[in-house]
Amino acid sequence: MQACSTYDDVNLVLRLYEMRREKRMRDARRWFVANFRAKTLAEQKDLCPVGSDEAEFFRQVVTYWDMAASFITAGVLNRELFFESNREMLLVWERIKALMPELREVQKDPHVWSNIEKVAESYVDWLKARGPGCYEAFLERVG
Repeated sequence: MQACSTYDDVNLVLRLYEMRREKRMRDARRWFVANFRAKTLAEQKDLCPVGSDEAEFFRQVVTYWDMAASFITAGVLNRELFFESNREMLLVWERIKALMPELREVQKDPHVWSNIEKVAESYVDWLKARGPGCYEAFLERVG
């Protein structure tokens, strides 16, 4: 169990929420949730052609959540507090994780978006501990 949340943790979570409310970010998030289901890099490139709004939306959403996850992996944000209000990060991971082996190979970087991966794996364990079937029900909703 992690230490109790601090006022700094709360302020950081609130700042992350404020960033999610910015208009362009809201548009990107809306597009991602409604449309992104690519399982290969070829599908991702077709869905998000270079220079398109869709490519920008994809990058904005994924890099935002990887940045937010980095606060947890770096130890500056309480994990449980983050998990209570940021399930969207797990949705994003579920939608991109099939791409990761191919992406990491192409980019020759085994650590691309590793923050979101580490935190998402921890998030899954946290959900499973909350209740039987919680994670599976989540997957049914976002699949």
